[in-house]
Amino acid sequence: MKILLTGVTGYIGKRLLIQLLEEGHHVVCSVRDKNRFGLKLFKEKIEQIEVIENDFLDDKTLDTIPKDIEAAYYLIHSMSSSDGDFKEKEKLSAENFKKALEKTQAKQVVFLTGIINEKKLSKHLESRKNVEEALESSVYALTSLRAGIIVGSGSASFEIIRDLAEKLPLMVAPKWVNTKCQPIAIRNVMQFLVGVLGKEFTYKQHYDIAGTDVLTYKEMLLTYAKIRGLKRSIYIVPLMTPKFSSYWLYFVTSTSYFLAKNLVDSMKIDVVASKNDLAERLGIQLFSYKEAITLAFDKIKQNDVLSSWYDSFSNNFHTRQVWQYLEVPDEGCYKDIRELKIEDEKATLDRIFSIGGKTGWYYADFLWRIRGFLDKLFGGVGLRRGRRNMTDLDAGDSVDFWRVLYADKEKGRLLLFAEMKLPGEAWLEFKVKNGVLRQEATFRPLGISGRLYWYSVLPFHGLIFNGMLKKLVGK
Repeated sequence: MKILLTGVTGYIGKRLLIQLLEEGHHVVCSVRDKNRFGLKLFKEKIEQIEVIENDFLDDKTLDTIPKDIEAAYYLIHSMSSSDGDFKEKEKLSAENFKKALEKTQAKQVVFLTGIINEKKLSKHLESRKNVEEALESSVYALTSLRAGIIVGSGSASFEIIRDLAEKLPLMVAPKWVNTKCQPIAIRNVMQFLVGVLGKEFTYKQHYDIAGTDVLTYKEMLLTYAKIRGLKRSIYIVPLMTPKFSSYWLYFVTSTSYFLAKNLVDSMKIDVVASKNDLAERLGIQLFSYKEAITLAFDKIKQNDVLSSWYDSFSNNFHTRQVWQYLEVPDEGCYKDIRELKIEDEKATLDRIFSIGGKTGWYYADFLWRIRGFLDKLFGGVGLRRGRRNMTDLDAGDSVDFWRVLYADKEKGRLLLFAEMKLPGEAWLEFKVKNGVLRQEATFRPLGISGRLYWYSVLPFHGLIFNGMLKKLVGK
């Protein structure tokens, strides 16, 4: 079957692409920029993939969608967006998608959304409901799968629970930790997404999908801690405001403030699935919450996390069009360039492509942590994001407060772009060629503040970058 897949660079989309390829489908991957779509994971199935560029907020870019597609997945969302009008943008994106799909041969659209079982919804869930209504069509059949908390290695919900339970022996939590939810394992989500494809009994239907357990967020945290062998206590403070709760999540976990804000808004509402027989009809064995946690850690231990919620970029990142800087600019930039001869090229490349995350930055890690804390303090991403895989990098991956623009071990080049709060733009590049490692830090300042920033951190460059370079070559 020829399938259009949107949101392919996100947490769900990347995993779904792998499943669809395994099923033998031809997948048309819709992305906003081809440069950010890494094909490394899919090289054995490359003949089944077609990549097109679209921005569903701009209907002029949608003519590239093939007319002969038979089905499509709509996995576009803006939950972590800082835009105040994200509801309007989500609706516009859905309307443009619908108009484009109605010009094709598609018989079915599968939409993954959130469980809606209360009259008063959060802004996020209300937006998801509006998107679902906007996607309904008389030309194709819409199948909506409504999920609550998704538990899996790399999922936002799992990583937040993990951060809280691992870091805080004693938690003073807001009253929303007593809200009920029904989590679902990412493996079950994949089974539902693939399972409904082409099934006519699911056409023009919506289904709540969930695991076997109804739990409060407090119970989820304590269950996680028990599985990990951690003793944890949670005390509820009823007067903690939503804004304070958002900042609490933002500073304690690796989430962005805007995602934390939307999560807190949604967490005030019970999210329990309505019963249906979809799992039975598709032959899906549902996992419990404990089983979902165990499966997630199996992937983490094997260093086999296929995707992370960090894979999704903000609209601001796309607007800045950083992908045009795969070749680092020279004009108007300050540079710190250092080179050293290499004795063992393979070992050096292994170190370079393992940088960040748990491995650290090889030298003066405490200074990197201080910089991460300051970034978090001023509303940045901070240093807690880590990385999806401990030894492998691909374009689009996050590495602490950097984003990978280019990664090719065979060609000996890794290029990182800074996502931290800066009065300008910054790149960090590693090149291995002719037995020499070239390490190049580039900063393009914005106004006087940018120039003052560069000179204020310049004394640390000699210490950090020189030490890091020596460690990378094994000295």
